[in-house]
Amino acid sequence: MAVPTDEDQLREEVRARYAAAATSECCGTESSGSSCCSGNDELITDEQRTYFGQELYADEDRAALPDSAVLASLGCGNPTAIAELHEGETVLDLGSGGGIDVLLSARRVGPTGLAYGLDMTDEMLDLARRNQAEAGVINVQWLRGHIENIPLPANTVDVIISNCVINLSGDKPQVLREAARVLKPGGRFAVSDVIADPDMDDATRQDMQAFTGCIAGALTRNEFRQALTDAGLTDIEISETHRVHTHAASAIVRARKPDPDCCETTAQSTCCEPAAKNDCCSTSQTAGGGCGCS
Repeated sequence: MAVPTDEDQLREEVRARYAAAATSECCGTESSGSSCCSGNDELITDEQRTYFGQELYADEDRAALPDSAVLASLGCGNPTAIAELHEGETVLDLGSGGGIDVLLSARRVGPTGLAYGLDMTDEMLDLARRNQAEAGVINVQWLRGHIENIPLPANTVDVIISNCVINLSGDKPQVLREAARVLKPGGRFAVSDVIADPDMDDATRQDMQAFTGCIAGALTRNEFRQALTDAGLTDIEISETHRVHTHAASAIVRARKPDPDCCETTAQSTCCEPAAKNDCCSTSQTAGGGCGCS
């Protein structure tokens, strides 16, 4: 099947694929040795299969969660390991699936923090709620909706994470604009996603199974960087981690939403350099004793 040109039809194909994954053995038993995200075994070799799913999480993280949450991991990375989450922060996971990254994030931000999980698939949200109940994690809210239209007010979250989901959108620039909108000034964007090689062939690009398998819809490195820039994000870093296809790789993608109150004068330049905890106000180097961003 070819990739539909109609965005609504494309979204429905993706929704149906992941609804099936949520209710399949892939997400419900330990007997499954493969990732749901591959979409078609022909798209991914046995060696590559280890680069999608639960094996990308540390043993202690997997042990802390229900088996069904771990088995439902369909991603290409571990965004909670790269987001540098801190106590009291608010986190949003775009395309939260079975909830593994939301539950891990909720533990990291602690009882004074909050983790949102956004997904468009009812079956995945049902699975995520069951996993939350089994894990006994309280500081979580699940949202039903589309990552192109995030159902949260502007300037709401400190950190946005996502695991191999942005590539599944039919309008990836809009996803990044929405991410920038809901991030607080100074907020961080830290996701795992697939980036395509510039020479990815048209046959792969037009293959619907390759699309739902997280490959065909991927942006190239330059396209991702440009979309982040156009969305108004800065401090962009895109680092390839491992190959997942002949023409694509998993990558860590980081960026930041600028804080207009942080760097109003040259004298404040020191406090505006990213600090170890990504807090533009972690130092008080100005004459007034602060950065001006609260």
